[in-house]
Amino acid sequence: MPDLTLRLDDTDLTVTTAGVDIARYAFAPGGAPSEGPKPFLHPVRALDGAPLTAYRPWDHRWHKGVQMTWTHVSGENFWGGNTYRPDTGDYALLDNVGRMRHDGFTEMTDAGPEVSFTEQLTWITQGGEEWVAETRTHRFHSVDAERGLWLLDFSTTLRNVAGRDLEFGSPTTQGRPNAGYTGFVIRMPRAWTGGRVLAGGLPDDAGADAVMGLDAPWVALSGEHDEFDGGGTVLAFAGSSTGGPAIRWFVRSEPFPILAPSPSFDEHIVLAPGAELSLAHRHVFGDRIWTPDETRALADELAP
Repeated sequence: MPDLTLRLDDTDLTVTTAGVDIARYAFAPGGAPSEGPKPFLHPVRALDGAPLTAYRPWDHRWHKGVQMTWTHVSGENFWGGNTYRPDTGDYALLDNVGRMRHDGFTEMTDAGPEVSFTEQLTWITQGGEEWVAETRTHRFHSVDAERGLWLLDFSTTLRNVAGRDLEFGSPTTQGRPNAGYTGFVIRMPRAWTGGRVLAGGLPDDAGADAVMGLDAPWVALSGEHDEFDGGGTVLAFAGSSTGGPAIRWFVRSEPFPILAPSPSFDEHIVLAPGAELSLAHRHVFGDRIWTPDETRALADELAP
């Protein structure tokens, strides 16, 4: 199994294996307040160097690679961009876009068959109030050069420090159907628009629409690259949540490719002061388009 290395710079971390930078984590990225500044992973790459994430696409400038985020927290928007308004049934840019502050790393493994880092963050409203203290861990591991894949395990614990109940939801909990996007989200390259979506428990030809809002153990999205020959696959597992509602999938292949195991797709999670919410997810990044049978076999083999 090839080794990985983790390099820490002033504002980002870079994960490398066999000469390829497979992930960059920007922990102090800055950016426009309207984009909800927060740490993100981009670029994320397959072992052949092909990109698997998109950054600030023209349709949603606040979509940045792989991010932990939330669309509705007691009226505050930590996702970035416009907020769905149930009173009018449309979206608008409001004075409610929060940010996530990187407070420091508490643990780090920088070389070996796996690398990882644990980070402390604070979620801050646009008005400057500290609402959530977060501890998150990224673990990069199981590089398989022969099969062209590697794994990312993500876990986080959110603690309510606002001094009052906090309601975690999504545009769907606010009244917009099939818009339960929130949580650990990946925006994939525009070249993957129209890519194939597979899900555990559904037939191969079910498509993205059938997966939207589904409670399924895993979802995989495959697409063809620009610039690089061939394509790739991202396999994501639903993982776990201590919040109560089942994790349901937010997935689109068109008009752009995006995937998130949503902890509050259509049900709110309410955290009392001092209460915690823990999430854990696994992603597998492949350097080609797996067949449906391969995808299902890997989903069985690599499930957390």
